[in-house]
Amino acid sequence: MIETFKKTLLAGLGAAVVTKDKVQAGMDDLVKQGKVTAADAREIAEKIAGESRREFEDASSKLGDKFRDLMSYADNKFAPKLEALEARVRALEAKTHKAASHKPHSKS
Repeated sequence: MIETFKKTLLAGLGAAVVTKDKVQAGMDDLVKQGKVTAADAREIAEKIAGESRREFEDASSKLGDKFRDLMSYADNKFAPKLEALEARVRALEAKTHKAASHKPHSKS
């Protein structure tokens, strides 16, 4: 479940990442229109893709940190309750086993 959650979030972030090729394709239109030179278009595409990559890496890192914080919080909050429930189950199982072993066996 954790991996699915992580992959879903990262896929959403990945969809926001702009690749150099996608930017370059958009810039090609501006070059055809004569609004920018081919060299400027390449430079702009590289700059936008680099910024996008850095933003993705930063967001991914922050997401990982937040996820680890959340898991740590959940572990600290629920671990004692889980341990108490496990102890209760063991006690009930022991009690049930003890009661079953002391019942007189009926003859058929």
